[in-house]
Amino acid sequence: MTKPIGTPLKAAICAVAFLTAFASSARAQDIVIGLNMVKSGALKNLGEATETSVNIAVDEINAKGGVNGHKIKIITYDTGSDPKQAATATQKFAQDDGALAIIGPFSSGEAAVAFPVGERLGIVQIPNAASAPGLTGNFSYAWRLTADEGTQFTRLLNTLKRKNIPIAKAEIMYLSDERVANISGTQFYPGILKAAGVEVGEPVAFQMKSFDVSPQVSQVLERKPDVVALAATPDSAGKVIKELRRQGFKGRVIGSQIFADPNALELFGRDADGLLIVAGFWADRTDASRAFAKKYAEENAKRGLTSKKSPHHTDAWAYDIVYLLKQAMERAKVTGDPAKLAEERTAIRDALKGIRFTGITGDNICFNAARDARLPGFIIEINDLKWNLFDQHPADDCPAG
Repeated sequence: MTKPIGTPLKAAICAVAFLTAFASSARAQDIVIGLNMVKSGALKNLGEATETSVNIAVDEINAKGGVNGHKIKIITYDTGSDPKQAATATQKFAQDDGALAIIGPFSSGEAAVAFPVGERLGIVQIPNAASAPGLTGNFSYAWRLTADEGTQFTRLLNTLKRKNIPIAKAEIMYLSDERVANISGTQFYPGILKAAGVEVGEPVAFQMKSFDVSPQVSQVLERKPDVVALAATPDSAGKVIKELRRQGFKGRVIGSQIFADPNALELFGRDADGLLIVAGFWADRTDASRAFAKKYAEENAKRGLTSKKSPHHTDAWAYDIVYLLKQAMERAKVTGDPAKLAEERTAIRDALKGIRFTGITGDNICFNAARDARLPGFIIEINDLKWNLFDQHPADDCPAG
């Protein structure tokens, strides 16, 4: 015959059940954010440290109480630099993981595919690298804390003119199998250069897999340019820069932020002396930016990412996106309650409207009507394997009201 459970035992069982239910509820009400990133594939070198930057920000925020009393929990997905996987990640975060918002997708190609999915599912996505103009389009849940290539390249040309650097004649070389490089090399660079009164030849393409770029460089140098405008990822840019110098080019190599990576100095070598590029982050800008740069180097050393000693602007933007989301979530009074998931996702989107944000990349940052951030630009000159601030441009004015 089974003995009835005594009162003390009943109380203990009830207490355990209550604590288990409470713990489960607490976990369910974490502030879940999806991180759609690249740690493999063609963009691995550029994107593999995004997670480091995000984790630094999350640890800082959680140590101070989280968001509205709830801890941030990051769910990650490595797209392998594949746009189709970026769309899959957005769907997974929204439908399976209960994410309130998404950091990413990383690249412009991925964003172009993932943004429609996020719009359909009603979840905010904020990339840290997608910089092709016009991506946000009519997607109300698509926001960007990135500076577009056209804006940054225009700033670079303004600096060249202000500093009296010869630029009467330019040639363009571009990486044809990377979305932003292709668009920059075939559309933005030619249009912006011509608008500035610069004589421009037909852009010359090369591919990521190209081992020998000497034929393309020879073609460019036959036209005797003052500058060569390069649109490429850092590794591909390094090949072209070395070949330009090997063939005797003495002029400036210029480019927008596509290959503005402070960790690529050794990859470029001393052939990059005089190189002028635009970056979206200057690590020595403020005490906060310096503190982040220090933590970034320390954390990457622990993770075995020994080549990532200085933050790329995409890393700094990733860090700032976490704090931007925190501010929007606090403004929206989100709780992470699964029963309010759709409502709180939309509240985050609405809280971003008209927001002003100060981070390590800039002060009083706002968004234009297309939901693109107004960000500063920093013109970098490379000499003697050093990353030097050559000029800087403030963010464009914020919309009235």
